[in-house]
Amino acid sequence: MPSLDGKVAIVTGAGRGIGREHALHLARAGAKVVVNDLGASMAGEGEDVGPAEEVVNEIKALGGEAIVNGANVADYRSAGEMVQQAINEFGQLDILINNAGILRDRMLFNMNEDDWDAVINVHLKGHFCPLQHAAAYWRERSKAGENVTGRVVNTSSPSGVFGNVGQTNYGAAKAGIAALTVIAAQELGRYGVTVNCLAPNARTRMTEDLLGDRAAAPDEGFDPMHPANNSKIVVALCADEAQGITGQVFHVSGGAVNCLTPWGPGEMFYNENGWDPDDLLQEVLERFPDGKAPKGMMASMAEVGAGAAAPQRP
Repeated sequence: MPSLDGKVAIVTGAGRGIGREHALHLARAGAKVVVNDLGASMAGEGEDVGPAEEVVNEIKALGGEAIVNGANVADYRSAGEMVQQAINEFGQLDILINNAGILRDRMLFNMNEDDWDAVINVHLKGHFCPLQHAAAYWRERSKAGENVTGRVVNTSSPSGVFGNVGQTNYGAAKAGIAALTVIAAQELGRYGVTVNCLAPNARTRMTEDLLGDRAAAPDEGFDPMHPANNSKIVVALCADEAQGITGQVFHVSGGAVNCLTPWGPGEMFYNENGWDPDDLLQEVLERFPDGKAPKGMMASMAEVGAGAAAPQRP
Protein backbone atom coordinates (compact mmCIF):
# COMPACT_ATOMS: atom_id res chain seq x y z
CA MET A 1 0.00 0.00 0.00
CA PRO A 2 1.11 3.64 -0.30
CA SER A 3 3.47 4.71 2.47
CA LEU A 4 2.18 7.22 4.98
CA ASP A 5 5.26 6.98 7.17
CA GLY A 6 5.73 10.14 9.20
CA LYS A 7 2.15 11.35 8.60
CA VAL A 8 -0.22 12.29 11.41
CA ALA A 9 -3.94 11.68 10.96
CA ILE A 10 -7.16 12.49 12.79
CA VAL A 11 -10.12 10.16 12.16
CA THR A 12 -13.44 11.23 13.64
CA GLY A 13 -16.06 8.67 14.57
CA ALA A 14 -13.29 6.07 14.54
CA GLY A 15 -14.52 3.83 17.35
CA ARG A 16 -16.65 1.59 15.16
CA GLY A 17 -17.58 0.69 11.60
CA ILE A 18 -16.10 2.60 8.68
CA GLY A 19 -14.18 5.04 10.88
CA ARG A 20 -12.50 2.19 12.75
CA GLU A 21 -11.33 0.66 9.47
CA HIS A 22 -10.02 4.04 8.28
CA ALA A 23 -7.95 4.40 11.45
CA LEU A 24 -6.54 0.87 11.21
CA HIS A 25 -5.70 1.18 7.51
CA LEU A 26 -3.98 4.53 7.98
CA ALA A 27 -1.96 3.06 10.85
CA ARG A 28 -0.94 0.05 8.77
CA ALA A 29 0.26 2.46 6.10
CA GLY A 30 2.50 4.14 8.67
CA ALA A 31 0.46 7.09 9.95
CA LYS A 32 0.16 8.08 13.58
CA VAL A 33 -3.52 8.37 14.41
CA VAL A 34 -5.70 10.43 16.70
CA VAL A 35 -8.72 8.16 17.18
CA ASN A 36 -11.71 10.40 17.85
CA ASP A 37 -15.05 9.06 19.02
CA LEU A 38 -17.56 10.56 21.43
CA GLY A 39 -18.98 7.08 21.91
CA ALA A 40 -22.60 8.17 21.58
CA SER A 41 -25.54 6.05 20.49
CA MET A 42 -26.67 6.10 16.87
CA ALA A 43 -29.08 8.88 17.86
CA GLY A 44 -26.22 10.93 19.33
CA GLU A 45 -26.97 10.28 23.00
CA GLY A 46 -24.45 9.47 25.73
CA GLU A 47 -20.66 9.29 25.79
CA ASP A 48 -18.21 6.39 26.01
CA VAL A 49 -14.53 6.53 24.99
CA GLY A 50 -14.29 2.74 25.29
CA PRO A 51 -14.64 2.03 21.54
CA ALA A 52 -11.94 4.61 20.72
CA GLU A 53 -9.63 3.12 23.33
CA GLU A 54 -10.11 -0.33 21.80
CA VAL A 55 -9.06 0.96 18.38
CA VAL A 56 -6.01 2.67 19.88
CA ASN A 57 -5.03 -0.62 21.51
CA GLU A 58 -5.46 -2.45 18.19
CA ILE A 59 -3.18 0.05 16.46
CA LYS A 60 -0.56 -0.27 19.18
CA ALA A 61 -0.75 -4.06 18.88
CA LEU A 62 0.12 -3.61 15.19
CA GLY A 63 3.20 -1.65 16.21
CA GLY A 64 1.69 1.74 15.39
CA GLU A 65 1.14 4.91 17.38
CA ALA A 66 -2.29 6.25 18.34
CA ILE A 67 -4.05 8.32 20.98
CA VAL A 68 -7.65 8.69 22.08
CA ASN A 69 -9.80 11.79 21.65
CA GLY A 70 -13.37 11.90 22.92
CA ALA A 71 -14.38 15.32 21.63
CA ASN A 72 -17.74 16.25 20.20
CA VAL A 73 -16.68 17.26 16.69
CA ALA A 74 -19.63 19.65 16.38
CA ASP A 75 -18.26 21.73 19.27
CA TYR A 76 -16.00 24.35 17.68
CA ARG A 77 -13.66 24.75 20.64
CA SER A 78 -13.34 20.99 21.25
CA ALA A 79 -12.58 20.42 17.57
CA GLY A 80 -9.80 22.99 17.77
CA GLU A 81 -8.39 21.29 20.85
CA MET A 82 -8.44 17.97 18.97
CA VAL A 83 -6.39 19.44 16.13
CA GLN A 84 -3.99 20.95 18.66
CA GLN A 85 -3.75 17.60 20.47
CA ALA A 86 -2.47 15.98 17.28
CA ILE A 87 0.11 18.74 16.83
CA ASN A 88 1.21 18.67 20.47
CA GLU A 89 1.44 14.88 20.67
CA PHE A 90 2.90 14.07 17.26
CA GLY A 91 4.37 17.39 16.10
CA GLN A 92 2.11 18.05 13.11
CA LEU A 93 -1.15 17.26 11.32
CA ASP A 94 -1.23 15.93 7.77
CA ILE A 95 -4.54 14.09 7.38
CA LEU A 96 -8.10 14.77 8.51
CA ILE A 97 -10.77 12.12 7.96
CA ASN A 98 -14.23 13.47 8.84
CA ASN A 99 -16.45 10.48 9.47
CA ALA A 100 -18.48 10.97 12.67
CA GLY A 101 -22.25 10.93 12.37
CA ILE A 102 -25.61 9.93 13.85
CA LEU A 103 -29.05 8.90 12.61
CA ARG A 104 -32.54 10.10 13.49
CA ASP A 105 -34.60 8.76 10.62
CA ARG A 106 -38.17 10.05 10.30
CA MET A 107 -40.56 10.79 7.50
CA LEU A 108 -40.66 14.54 7.00
CA PHE A 109 -44.18 14.92 8.42
CA ASN A 110 -43.09 13.11 11.62
CA MET A 111 -39.70 14.79 12.03
CA ASN A 112 -39.36 17.28 14.86
CA GLU A 113 -37.02 20.22 15.17
CA ASP A 114 -34.59 18.39 17.42
CA ASP A 115 -34.32 15.49 14.96
CA TRP A 116 -33.36 17.99 12.27
CA ASP A 117 -30.99 20.10 14.36
CA ALA A 118 -29.13 17.16 15.90
CA VAL A 119 -28.36 15.45 12.57
CA ILE A 120 -27.39 18.66 10.75
CA ASN A 121 -25.22 19.65 13.73
CA VAL A 122 -23.26 16.41 14.05
CA HIS A 123 -22.78 15.79 10.34
CA LEU A 124 -22.46 19.21 8.73
CA LYS A 125 -21.11 21.34 11.57
CA GLY A 126 -19.15 18.29 12.72
CA HIS A 127 -17.32 18.42 9.39
CA PHE A 128 -16.88 22.19 9.40
CA CYS A 129 -15.36 22.51 12.88
CA PRO A 130 -12.35 20.16 12.51
CA LEU A 131 -11.86 21.23 8.89
CA GLN A 132 -11.77 24.94 9.73
CA HIS A 133 -9.12 24.45 12.40
CA ALA A 134 -7.05 22.16 10.20
CA ALA A 135 -7.34 24.55 7.24
CA ALA A 136 -6.12 27.48 9.35
CA TYR A 137 -3.15 25.40 10.53
CA TRP A 138 -2.17 24.34 7.01
CA ARG A 139 -2.59 27.86 5.62
CA GLU A 140 -0.33 29.24 8.34
CA ARG A 141 2.33 26.64 7.58
CA SER A 142 2.12 27.29 3.84
CA LYS A 143 2.40 31.07 4.28
CA ALA A 144 5.46 30.46 6.45
CA GLY A 145 7.11 28.79 3.47
CA GLU A 146 6.69 25.16 4.47
CA ASN A 147 5.82 22.43 1.97
CA VAL A 148 2.30 21.38 2.94
CA THR A 149 0.69 18.13 1.76
CA GLY A 150 -2.56 18.27 3.71
CA ARG A 151 -5.21 15.67 3.04
CA VAL A 152 -8.92 15.80 3.89
CA VAL A 153 -11.44 13.05 3.22
CA ASN A 154 -15.04 13.89 4.15
CA THR A 155 -17.97 11.50 4.37
CA SER A 156 -21.18 12.04 2.42
CA SER A 157 -23.64 9.23 1.70
CA PRO A 158 -25.68 7.70 -1.11
CA SER A 159 -28.62 9.29 0.74
CA GLY A 160 -27.04 12.69 0.20
CA VAL A 161 -26.11 12.33 -3.44
CA PHE A 162 -28.99 10.11 -4.64
CA GLY A 163 -31.69 10.63 -1.99
CA ASN A 164 -33.51 8.20 0.29
CA VAL A 165 -37.00 8.21 1.78
CA GLY A 166 -37.11 8.87 5.52
CA GLN A 167 -33.83 10.77 5.67
CA THR A 168 -34.46 14.41 4.81
CA ASN A 169 -32.26 15.53 7.71
CA TYR A 170 -29.48 13.04 7.07
CA GLY A 171 -29.58 13.42 3.30
CA ALA A 172 -29.56 17.22 3.47
CA ALA A 173 -26.53 17.15 5.76
CA LYS A 174 -24.71 14.67 3.53
CA ALA A 175 -25.50 16.69 0.39
CA GLY A 176 -24.10 19.72 2.19
CA ILE A 177 -20.92 17.81 2.96
CA ALA A 178 -20.44 17.04 -0.74
CA ALA A 179 -20.79 20.76 -1.53
CA LEU A 180 -18.46 21.64 1.35
CA THR A 181 -15.90 19.29 -0.17
CA VAL A 182 -16.01 20.88 -3.62
CA ILE A 183 -15.69 24.43 -2.31
CA ALA A 184 -13.05 23.65 0.31
CA ALA A 185 -10.97 22.00 -2.40
CA GLN A 186 -11.17 25.19 -4.45
CA GLU A 187 -10.12 27.32 -1.48
CA LEU A 188 -7.34 25.18 -0.03
CA GLY A 189 -5.56 23.95 -3.15
CA ARG A 190 -3.23 26.94 -3.16
CA TYR A 191 -1.94 25.88 0.26
CA GLY A 192 -1.11 22.31 -0.75
CA VAL A 193 -4.27 20.73 0.64
CA THR A 194 -6.56 18.29 -1.18
CA VAL A 195 -10.17 17.76 -0.11
CA ASN A 196 -12.15 14.75 -1.30
CA CYS A 197 -15.25 12.90 -0.16
CA LEU A 198 -16.70 9.39 0.08
CA ALA A 199 -20.29 8.24 -0.35
CA PRO A 200 -19.83 4.79 1.18
CA ASN A 201 -21.90 1.63 1.33
CA ALA A 202 -21.06 -0.79 4.12
CA ARG A 203 -22.35 -3.12 6.79
CA THR A 204 -22.33 -1.06 10.01
CA ARG A 205 -24.58 -0.62 13.02
CA MET A 206 -26.34 2.14 11.05
CA THR A 207 -27.32 -0.22 8.22
CA GLU A 208 -27.96 -3.51 9.98
CA ASP A 209 -31.71 -2.90 10.30
CA LEU A 210 -31.98 -1.99 6.62
CA LEU A 211 -29.93 -4.84 5.24
CA GLY A 212 -31.12 -7.78 7.28
CA ASP A 213 -29.83 -11.06 5.82
CA ARG A 214 -28.29 -9.17 2.90
CA ALA A 215 -25.71 -7.78 5.35
CA ALA A 216 -24.36 -11.22 6.23
CA ALA A 217 -20.74 -11.77 5.36
CA PRO A 218 -20.08 -14.57 2.87
CA ASP A 219 -18.59 -17.77 4.17
CA GLU A 220 -15.56 -17.22 1.97
CA GLY A 221 -14.25 -14.87 -0.68
CA PHE A 222 -14.72 -11.14 -1.10
CA ASP A 223 -17.16 -9.43 1.24
CA PRO A 224 -18.73 -6.55 -0.73
CA MET A 225 -20.33 -4.97 2.34
CA HIS A 226 -17.28 -4.98 4.63
CA PRO A 227 -16.52 -1.46 5.93
CA ALA A 228 -12.85 -1.89 5.00
CA ASN A 229 -13.71 -1.62 1.30
CA ASN A 230 -14.10 2.12 1.85
CA SER A 231 -10.74 2.54 3.57
CA LYS A 232 -8.57 1.55 0.61
CA ILE A 233 -9.37 4.74 -1.29
CA VAL A 234 -8.78 6.78 1.87
CA VAL A 235 -5.21 5.51 2.07
CA ALA A 236 -4.73 6.13 -1.65
CA LEU A 237 -6.06 9.69 -1.48
CA CYS A 238 -3.81 10.47 1.50
CA ALA A 239 -0.61 9.53 -0.34
CA ASP A 240 1.73 12.29 -1.49
CA GLU A 241 1.32 10.99 -5.03
CA ALA A 242 -2.38 11.94 -4.96
CA GLN A 243 -1.64 15.67 -4.80
CA GLY A 244 -3.58 16.43 -7.98
CA ILE A 245 -6.77 14.63 -6.97
CA THR A 246 -9.12 17.04 -5.19
CA GLY A 247 -12.73 18.16 -5.08
CA GLN A 248 -14.01 14.67 -5.94
CA VAL A 249 -16.86 12.61 -4.46
CA PHE A 250 -16.34 8.86 -4.69
CA HIS A 251 -19.24 6.42 -4.33
CA VAL A 252 -17.84 3.14 -3.00
CA SER A 253 -19.91 -0.04 -3.15
CA GLY A 254 -18.13 -3.37 -2.87
CA GLY A 255 -15.44 -3.43 -5.52
CA ALA A 256 -16.95 -0.50 -7.44
CA VAL A 257 -15.53 3.00 -7.00
CA ASN A 258 -17.43 5.61 -8.99
CA CYS A 259 -16.27 9.22 -9.15
CA LEU A 260 -19.57 11.09 -9.20
CA THR A 261 -20.35 13.93 -11.58
CA PRO A 262 -21.41 17.11 -9.74
CA TRP A 263 -24.47 19.15 -10.61
CA GLY A 264 -24.42 20.30 -14.23
CA PRO A 265 -26.74 21.31 -17.07
CA GLY A 266 -29.48 18.82 -17.87
CA GLU A 267 -32.70 19.47 -19.77
CA MET A 268 -32.64 23.09 -20.98
CA PHE A 269 -35.76 25.05 -21.91
CA TYR A 270 -34.84 28.04 -24.02
CA ASN A 271 -36.94 30.82 -25.54
CA GLU A 272 -35.08 33.80 -26.94
CA ASN A 273 -37.96 36.07 -25.94
CA GLY A 274 -38.42 34.59 -22.49
CA TRP A 275 -41.24 32.36 -21.25
CA ASP A 276 -44.77 32.85 -20.06
CA PRO A 277 -46.17 30.27 -17.60
CA ASP A 278 -48.59 28.60 -20.06
CA ASP A 279 -45.96 27.99 -22.72
CA LEU A 280 -43.44 26.82 -20.16
CA LEU A 281 -45.94 24.39 -18.65
CA GLN A 282 -46.58 22.88 -22.09
CA GLU A 283 -42.84 22.57 -22.70
CA VAL A 284 -42.29 20.81 -19.38
CA LEU A 285 -45.14 18.38 -20.05
CA GLU A 286 -43.72 17.54 -23.48
CA ARG A 287 -40.24 16.99 -22.10
CA PHE A 288 -41.49 14.82 -19.23
CA PRO A 289 -44.59 13.03 -20.54
CA ASP A 290 -44.59 10.56 -17.64
CA GLY A 291 -44.15 13.28 -15.05
CA LYS A 292 -40.66 12.07 -14.29
CA ALA A 293 -37.17 13.35 -14.96
CA PRO A 294 -35.01 11.37 -17.38
CA LYS A 295 -33.16 8.33 -16.08
CA GLY A 296 -30.79 9.69 -13.45
CA MET A 297 -27.68 8.77 -11.59
CA MET A 298 -29.49 6.62 -9.02
CA ALA A 299 -30.70 4.18 -11.67
CA SER A 300 -27.29 4.10 -13.29
CA MET A 301 -25.52 3.39 -10.02
CA ALA A 302 -27.93 0.57 -9.20
CA GLU A 303 -26.53 -1.26 -12.20
CA VAL A 304 -22.95 -1.13 -10.92
CA GLY A 305 -22.03 -4.37 -9.21
CA ALA A 306 -23.00 -4.54 -5.56
CA GLY A 307 -24.64 -1.13 -5.81
CA ALA A 308 -27.80 -2.84 -7.05
CA ALA A 309 -28.50 -4.24 -3.60
CA ALA A 310 -26.77 -1.56 -1.55
CA PRO A 311 -28.43 0.34 1.30
CA GLN A 312 -28.90 4.06 1.03
CA ARG A 313 -27.04 5.13 4.13
CA PRO A 314 -23.54 4.40 5.48
